[in-house]
Amino acid sequence: MGTVWFMGKHGAHIVWDWNGTLFHDIDAVIAATNAAFAELGLDPITLERYRELYCVPIPRFYERLMGRLPSEAEWDHMDVVFHRHYQDHRVRCALADGAEDLLARWQGAGGTQSIMSMYGHDELLPLVRGFGIERRFIRVDGRTGPSGGSKAEHMVRHLAGLDGIPARHTIVIGDALDDAVAAAHVGAHAVLYTGGSHSRASLVPAGVPVVDSLAEAVLEAERLAGRGRLAG
Repeated sequence: MGTVWFMGKHGAHIVWDWNGTLFHDIDAVIAATNAAFAELGLDPITLERYRELYCVPIPRFYERLMGRLPSEAEWDHMDVVFHRHYQDHRVRCALADGAEDLLARWQGAGGTQSIMSMYGHDELLPLVRGFGIERRFIRVDGRTGPSGGSKAEHMVRHLAGLDGIPARHTIVIGDALDDAVAAAHVGAHAVLYTGGSHSRASLVPAGVPVVDSLAEAVLEAERLAGRGRLAG
């Protein structure tokens, strides 16, 4: 594509999503979602059904299941229930397969990386530190406002804090359509991963590379960046 990736002091940069991407927490998400559904008398949802219907903002996801948008009171209650149960189940979750090695290899080859998540910032930081991977990132940003909403504006603020790394030098790796939307919003590339919240069929319409492992995601990031240092 003729893109020059190594301009100034920065090379290619990866912005990682956390939940469902680096952090393999989909089982906790399903358990917490079903607990929230039970509060409204909704039937439990399977992983396959969740991946088929999931979307943001989250109230729209509930609308697909309920046939209507939840009321403000219902949404507030379900949100509280979800997060309470998620915290209980989260402790049994781990990083995605191979994530630690991939992060180390990208950093070791001279690439930079950061985390931009819609998970609460005050909860995200201890998790990242607890896995011993904080040193791999030049910035870690979680959500600082109410839950729900779009990732695009958060991505604008995240890139603004990356010490001048241009969006065109950036690859967003995430598990949701919202990651591709956020990348496009700031002029970055995106690679979407099927191991989290979305099925492959629901990710393909985004028009960006879709992969089944984080190793493949990093290979796609290398290809987009015109780099081959981590292959093999």
